[in-house]
Amino acid sequence: MEAKQRLPEAGLDTIGEAAALDARFSHLEPQEIIALARERFGLGELAAVSSFGADSAVLLHMIARADPDLPVVFLDTGKHFGETLEYRDQLAADLGLSDIRIVTPDDAALAHVDPTGNLHKTDVDGCCAVRKVEPMARGVEPFRAWFTGRKRFQASTRGGMPVFEAVGPRIRINPLARWDTAKLADYMRRHDLRENPLVAYGYLSIGCFPCTEPAKPGEDPRSGRWAGQAKTECGIHLPGLGEQLATPTH
Repeated sequence: MEAKQRLPEAGLDTIGEAAALDARFSHLEPQEIIALARERFGLGELAAVSSFGADSAVLLHMIARADPDLPVVFLDTGKHFGETLEYRDQLAADLGLSDIRIVTPDDAALAHVDPTGNLHKTDVDGCCAVRKVEPMARGVEPFRAWFTGRKRFQASTRGGMPVFEAVGPRIRINPLARWDTAKLADYMRRHDLRENPLVAYGYLSIGCFPCTEPAKPGEDPRSGRWAGQAKTECGIHLPGLGEQLATPTH
């Protein structure tokens, strides 16, 4: 693995830095990408974001092996399946992850735009904005970079996803971007990793319970998210998060 100092930093903005990292290192295996990022960004500058969803155990196991004290940000929207919350605690204990940071929506904002908790029925984008995008921006704001478990095969909108990408003034790292379902399943088996119990019921991508259904046979794993709507992403992986981070309010 090439040392971080071999990648010129002078004059690079975040977009340039992410592009340079991706051009040089995106071919590496996920464990090597994790090691490289830990070396480059250092203590206190790097975190992971996890939904503790269908295959979250793979990335979290790799992170636990590299550094079980790495902060893991979990977004509790207030609309999760109970199974996901139980799984979060069980998997964190299995792996010895010591720094799970739970972020939640702003109470005042919820009281203003979603006082009944039913905003998802009339304005799904507005619901995601208040329950996901804004709190996620707060969750990752202290860090220069963070890992996600996103993969290219999950949806057509992710097909060209880089391993390193700029998000406002920070860098998002997708170590598993190039992995497919076979590699994920093999890794889960080899390391005997706990699986989110909802997978057994056909939930291959797990979000908030009002907007998540089991995936239909032959469709991509995210087909059960916002089924019947044009929406394919909640927003935490879209430009809106970068805009929030570029103009922090905290």
